[in-house]
Amino acid sequence: MKKIDKKVWIALGVVVVAIIAYNLLSGGKKEEKVTFDTAKVEKTHIRTSITATGTIEPVTSVTVGTQVSGIVSKLYVDYNSVVKKGQVIAELDRTNLISELNTAKANLASSESSMAYEKANYNRYKTLYDKGLVSADEYESALLSYRKAKEDVSTKRESVNKAQTNLGYATITSPIDGVVLSKSVEEGQTVAASFNTPELFSIAQDLTDMRVIADIDEADIGGVKEGQRVSFTVDAFPDDHFEGHVTQVRQQATTESNVVTYEVVISAPNNDLKLKPGLTANVTIFTLEKNDVLAVPSKALRFIPTEALLEKGQTISDCEGEHKLWTLDGNTFKAHKVEIGTTNGIMTEIVSGISEGTEVLTDFNISGGAPEQEQQAGNPFMPRPRGNRNSNNNKSGQSGNAAPPRQ
Repeated sequence: MKKIDKKVWIALGVVVVAIIAYNLLSGGKKEEKVTFDTAKVEKTHIRTSITATGTIEPVTSVTVGTQVSGIVSKLYVDYNSVVKKGQVIAELDRTNLISELNTAKANLASSESSMAYEKANYNRYKTLYDKGLVSADEYESALLSYRKAKEDVSTKRESVNKAQTNLGYATITSPIDGVVLSKSVEEGQTVAASFNTPELFSIAQDLTDMRVIADIDEADIGGVKEGQRVSFTVDAFPDDHFEGHVTQVRQQATTESNVVTYEVVISAPNNDLKLKPGLTANVTIFTLEKNDVLAVPSKALRFIPTEALLEKGQTISDCEGEHKLWTLDGNTFKAHKVEIGTTNGIMTEIVSGISEGTEVLTDFNISGGAPEQEQQAGNPFMPRPRGNRNSNNNKSGQSGNAAPPRQ
């Protein structure tokens, strides 16, 4: 009985060793299976855009000031007041200005009297000089006095005109039709016009016609052109999307903290008056727009089948061409020479070479393989085996040109 048991145990041991040896020699592999990702050639929109921030402001706004000093005696408008061109919006105290005008007029009258005397004196000397009764020196002296009197009258007359103009500046009128955005003074406040003109009001001409001044980074400014469509939002109305277009790309650069930006002017129609001056706009400028064009994912143009991907009975039918798309017709990988158009990096326009609705290959996946390799593939701290590469995990987001060797 013990002898029989010993033989049984020996036989079992041989079987176990054989199984282990078989597994070691075969590597414990499972059959690998290759699958392919596909996409249809179909019509879509290809767009590229850049984003920036900007400030909303009126297209036309005027700062109203005063050219004379004085006390603000009357204010006829306030914030948001609607004004017409030529409408009186403020007045300064005129007391000193009227006094200056009266003084200028008195000086002019005195100068005119002096000129009348010098003119009469000159005429007497001229008559005597013509008769040879006075010397040339006396005649020329009378003539010079008369000319000086005339020049003095001209000077005094200009002083009167200036005083009269300054008196007119005491009445401040609106230069345009518009809306008062800001008011910087109150009644009784003194304004001093010296080197800088004091700002009294800011008036926007038309709040239904606004614009956005956006700062575009130097890396993006090359793609911005006049006429491009723009969409933007403001925090005040987060659910509303406003539309406009690029009206101007300014050449002047601004450098701040070593960052170079350029100002781009964007139209912002504001018929419902939601947009207010000073709001921050989050801008999207569409630098490329093609609608309803045949396109495929760009990675389909980078896909190339190799012998490593072939299963039993499968073949490759290649063709000449710079750009190709591949289809799997039965057991044949067939190349199609295509002409491409614009691309945004994700989708590429197909101009010709393949019909709409065709399914093209974009990527491959390999499943199966050794259990040890599968365990390593699931461990982020273990290196990935070459034979179990999945192109979808490529960090660059692009599929490789060829499959790795199959084990």
